[in-house]
Amino acid sequence: MLLGIVSDTHGHVAHARAAIHMLDSLDVDAIVHCGDVGSPEVVALFHATPTHFVLGNVDAWPAELETAIAKISGTFHGRFAQLELAGRQIAFLHGDDQRLLAQTIAGQKFDLVCYGHTHVAEQHRDGKTLVVNPGALYRAERHTIAIARLPELEVTHVTV
Repeated sequence: MLLGIVSDTHGHVAHARAAIHMLDSLDVDAIVHCGDVGSPEVVALFHATPTHFVLGNVDAWPAELETAIAKISGTFHGRFAQLELAGRQIAFLHGDDQRLLAQTIAGQKFDLVCYGHTHVAEQHRDGKTLVVNPGALYRAERHTIAIARLPELEVTHVTV
């Protein structure tokens, strides 16, 4: 299974559209958006692939985003999400709540923890947990996303 991981679109439709084209070309099975979605117009672009969304610190109109997510049959998780995909326990959140991010990682309950907020792509292992920031599709030197191969937990960052 291929999982697309995106974050920090900040309402920029052109950047999000480019990421969607990349994800489509890679034939991902599902997508998680780690927050700072920014607008219902961005949400609409994710209509073709099952997508899970969390809120970020700039997502000031959660009700509008939740409505847009429902229209594309996506899943709205509020500020924190946990899923089981391909037998792996996955959590994702925006990462602006550093205490919650640290607790999520330290708890060692998840195989994969995805977050955004910093606009810097990175991955590292903390015990059994692989921690991934896909980077950002706005206000970043390079616009990047991440692709996770599950259940293997192999993650690659891709420049959009």
